Amino acid sequence: MIELLSGSPALFIVVVIAFTLLIGSFLNVVIYRLPVMMERDWREQCKQLCESPGTDLPEGRFDLVIPRSRCPGCGNQITALQNVPVLSYLVLGGKCANCKNPISPRYPIVEASTSLLAAIVAWHFGVGWEALMGVVLTLFLIPITMIDFDHQLIPDSIVLPLMWIGLGMSLFNPLPGSQTLFISSGDAIIGAIAGYVSLWTVYQLFKLATGKEGMGYGDFKLLAALGAWLGWQQLPMIILMSAVVGAVVGIALIIFRGRDRQIPMPFGPFLAAAGWITMLWGEQIWNAYMEIMFR
Repeated sequence: MIELLSGSPALFIVVVIAFTLLIGSFLNVVIYRLPVMMERDWREQCKQLCESPGTDLPEGRFDLVIPRSRCPGCGNQITALQNVPVLSYLVLGGKCANCKNPISPRYPIVEASTSLLAAIVAWHFGVGWEALMGVVLTLFLIPITMIDFDHQLIPDSIVLPLMWIGLGMSLFNPLPGSQTLFISSGDAIIGAIAGYVSLWTVYQLFKLATGKEGMGYGDFKLLAALGAWLGWQQLPMIILMSAVVGAVVGIALIIFRGRDRQIPMPFGPFLAAAGWITMLWGEQIWNAYMEIMFR
């Protein structure tokens, strides 16, 4: 199988697209349900302390497997044929088969985006371990991005395994000459420490100067995870790129959409995007930047 995929890059990309379309469908479940699961857990802890149960969250077992997906409008259970990534949305015309309420286009967008980003990674690295691990990193960054965008939180249950995978991966380096993924253990450990400490320091200085919290601890952990995957050498680029993109997007939202500047904006999506871009084109971007600056 490996020999067949190695001899046909196009087939390899098709396999990646088909597989990650299915993963993208599952990521929609993670993006919606994991924050609800976390809030239920928090409320249960609060209930034990102050006996004030919440009433607006689902009752009974609610995790990433149970209950089966249902239409949020009529509650009708979604069948397997109605849950085929992207295709089902198109066949149903973007509406529930039972009540005809519109289905959010976000679901097929997440599925298609997952597949597209994974295909780009597969095309960039070619058949091999780097492509596999690049796809894994991509599949973690997508729910992190969407959950932080929706709820302004980054779940430990996603970001901490991502960091540990990066650290563990550095112990089994099948590509000692690679400077993108499969970095040395020293670079990974220093990257994780430096990633966390750098944003933690910025957070503390900002809080000392303004009395406000400029970011959350999830951002520290996410940069630590990216440092564990990509090495400490890539951290300056990730921070700079995420800050620039975040500033541009924030200013654009204020100017064109009238967004209240007092409303906090999650930083995790910009860190995730910067980390993904750095994984693929970090060296080229840095060389171009240095050439422009010191020409």
